[in-house]
Amino acid sequence: MAVDARGGVPSGLPAPLDVPPVSPRAVLSRALAVPLVLGLVFFLPVLVAVLPGPGIRDEAYWLQLVLTGYAGARLAAMTLTTRRRLIQGSFWLFVYVAMGVAPLAQAVLGQTPTPVVGTRSDLVLAVSLSLVGCVAFDVGVLLARHRPVLRTRVRRRTASVSRRRLYLLVALAYAASALFVIKLGGPSVFFSSRQEISEGIQSSGVASAESHVGSAFLRGFGTVPALLAFLFLTRWLVTSRTARRRPSVLLVWTGLLGVNALVNNPVSNPRYWFLTVMFSILFTAFPKSPVMYRAALAMGVVAALLLFPFMDRFRYDENGQRPVESASAFDPLVRKDYDQIGMFANTITFVDSGAGHAYGRQLAASTFFFVPRSVWHGKPLDSGVRVGQWMGMQNTNLSSPLWAELWLDFGPVGMAGGFLGLGYLCARADRRYTLRTLDDPQPGHVLAIVIPVVAGYAFILLRGPLLQASGRIGIALVCLALVTTFRSDPRRLLR
Repeated sequence: MAVDARGGVPSGLPAPLDVPPVSPRAVLSRALAVPLVLGLVFFLPVLVAVLPGPGIRDEAYWLQLVLTGYAGARLAAMTLTTRRRLIQGSFWLFVYVAMGVAPLAQAVLGQTPTPVVGTRSDLVLAVSLSLVGCVAFDVGVLLARHRPVLRTRVRRRTASVSRRRLYLLVALAYAASALFVIKLGGPSVFFSSRQEISEGIQSSGVASAESHVGSAFLRGFGTVPALLAFLFLTRWLVTSRTARRRPSVLLVWTGLLGVNALVNNPVSNPRYWFLTVMFSILFTAFPKSPVMYRAALAMGVVAALLLFPFMDRFRYDENGQRPVESASAFDPLVRKDYDQIGMFANTITFVDSGAGHAYGRQLAASTFFFVPRSVWHGKPLDSGVRVGQWMGMQNTNLSSPLWAELWLDFGPVGMAGGFLGLGYLCARADRRYTLRTLDDPQPGHVLAIVIPVVAGYAFILLRGPLLQASGRIGIALVCLALVTTFRSDPRRLLR
């Protein structure tokens, strides 16, 4: 019987099909696809929509239902993708919960965490523009797919971590966290309440009634260097067998684990910051695990709906604590945290009332957050405070989602363009992250730490206000500049 020289197949017989082996990742995707899509796109929105309540079923309600379904479909796509898209996954997780399910429950139950002071048409416009921003984000992602990957020649100049610089960051982390603990009166205060933390910062003398720059720097330097140093060491241990054999590295890593358990615990920190800590640690410790990635996104929905409201107990001490009372799992969504759609509508009303657009002044205040008001006399307040004061709210610690920030500064065209650019940048960053963790898993890649941190911090940036979120960003940039080198000398890099 004649045999074909190319493949060893007997002549006259059809060649066998080239069927690639089915990977566990593909099996997992197929098993999750149907229940995940049905749950996010249909089951949960319908479960909320059929709740008994006096809400008005008008254009705002139906647009909100469309936005929830759209975000659910995109979140399901991010969860089932063959490559991890950390920042895009965080974006759609936030949109689905904070801009989708939560405001849908508020529309059905007829209750809002923050009063919507404008007309119903402003609320309709807010929901419509939220959907426009999401579509623009997806368009930016599509545009990013057509850009070729950078060549290997450029990769050699990739930012890497120097051992000596990493040791400097570790020293800074220990010193800054120690100063933070001493200024607040000792370790015990970090396990009491966020109210006591704020009072400790005020009594330390670093903050004033006119400016919170000192408070932001103290809290930021006490928490951010410790987290970044811990992440870099974790990455080093995960990807380098040599590092795991060094007792000194393990000892420093264990010490930083204890420091983070003290200064970055969920009792003394805002819930969104603790979410940043957990996401960044999870994605750094398990960079190649599709199970961890999918579990983080899927369980993020459950945690946001059920766990987040009950973590509010840590905000107050025993005398000032407000107990969480809930008749159903959806009741907390109408009382706290999820006021993004309502505040977007209030921002639209605020602009139309005569305040007008800021044309970049709000963004400038967020960029130069470190300039105190005693120097910059006309420095704008953060957007949530501005709108809250105009509304006559006693508590002006209100959210200002990125949609509202862009609308307040640049109007509808600027908002759409901002989300188009955001989608493009997020897609490019996710693509580069995949190359750095799967195709080139070296211990010292800075991008392998930056992307998980950005993915976690995206919840804070999307919720806003940007001015409140800028402090930790500035400190993180200082820390990254401290450890980053563009030299290709292997003796100085992590191995």
